[in-house]
Amino acid sequence: MNVDLFDFDLPRENIALRPANPRDSARMLVVEPEGCSDAHVSGLCDQLRSGDILVFNNTRVIPGRLTGKRGDATIQVTLHKRESETVWRAFAKPAKKARLGDVLDFSGLSAQVIAIGEDGERTLEFAVASGEMGAALEGHGVMPLPPYIASQRAVDEQDKLDYQTMYAEQDGAVAAPTAGLHFTPAMMEGLKAKGVQFATVTLHVGAGTFLPVKADDTNDHKMHSEWGEISPQTATQLNQVRAAGGRIVSVGTTSLRLLESAADEQGIIHPFSDDTAIFITPGYKFKAVDVLMTNFHLPKSTLFMLVSAFSGFETMQKAYAHAIAAGYRFYSYGDSSLLYPSGEVQ
Repeated sequence: MNVDLFDFDLPRENIALRPANPRDSARMLVVEPEGCSDAHVSGLCDQLRSGDILVFNNTRVIPGRLTGKRGDATIQVTLHKRESETVWRAFAKPAKKARLGDVLDFSGLSAQVIAIGEDGERTLEFAVASGEMGAALEGHGVMPLPPYIASQRAVDEQDKLDYQTMYAEQDGAVAAPTAGLHFTPAMMEGLKAKGVQFATVTLHVGAGTFLPVKADDTNDHKMHSEWGEISPQTATQLNQVRAAGGRIVSVGTTSLRLLESAADEQGIIHPFSDDTAIFITPGYKFKAVDVLMTNFHLPKSTLFMLVSAFSGFETMQKAYAHAIAAGYRFYSYGDSSLLYPSGEVQ
C-alpha cells in the first residue's frame, strides 16, 4: 500500500510530554466496527469479561542513550539491539562521525565501532567486563525518550519512573511498551477480582520503532528485528484461555507482534525465543489476538499501519480524526485506545 495513505495532521498540542497522573486516569477511546466511544483506562474492567486474559510485555527500559566524543566531535548513540553482553547495535547521530574502528568516549565509558549498517546504524563493542554492562549504562546513559518528547524538553529523574511499566522485569528495551504505562496496582486488583487472567511475555523494544517509513510502498519497508520470548507455560495458558472461550487481550503492539510471530495458521500459540521482524499491514490475517489495547501512534508509522490492519483502515482513520478533534493526548505518554477487530460482533 502507498505509505502516504497512513498520513494525518496532528496538532502539536495533542502530543503528550508527561503521562496522566494517576496513570489510569488517562482517557481511552473504545473502537468497534460500528463506531467509537469515549472512556477512561480506569474503566477497562468494564470492557473485559471473566475468563479473558491480558498479555503484558515485561521488558524493562534501560538508560540506552549515550552522548560522547570522538576527538572534538560530539556523537549521540541510541542502543537498539543487544548482540552480546558488551556488543550492541545502535543508531549514531551524526553517523558520519562514527567510522569503522573509531573509539567513542562517553565520559569514561568507551566503545569501538566494529560494524557499520544502514540508516546510521553502528555496532559498538563496549570496553567493560562481562556482567558490568548494566551498571555502566546506569552510570553513563539516560532514558531514551522518543524524539518527539526529547526534542521539546530535557530528560529528567521523573522519566526514570514514568517511562517504565509497573511490571517491568527483563532488562533490554530502549523504548517502553507504552500501553502498559497506564496500569496501576489498584487497577490490576480490580481486573483480577473480575476473573481476568494475566500473562507476561518479553519483547525487547528497539529504537527502530521510532524510525520513519522512508519507502513509498509498504512492500518496500524493512523492519528492524527485536528479540522476544514466550515460555512454554505461557503458551499453554493462552491456548487454554482461547479453548475455553476467553479472549486474548494484547496490552500493546509489542505483545501483539510477538504473539502473532509465535502463532500458527490455526491460532495455536507456540513457545518462542528468537528475533522477530514481523511487519503487519492491512490485509494481514490475525491469528492470536482478539482485542488490542494501545496508545495513539505516529503518522505513516508501522504501528499506525498495524492498528489499521487490526481494526480496519477506514475505521482507524475515523477513530484518529475523532481523537484529534476531542483532544486526546498522543504517543508514548498519551492516552489509550481499546481496539476490536474489523467486523467483530460484540
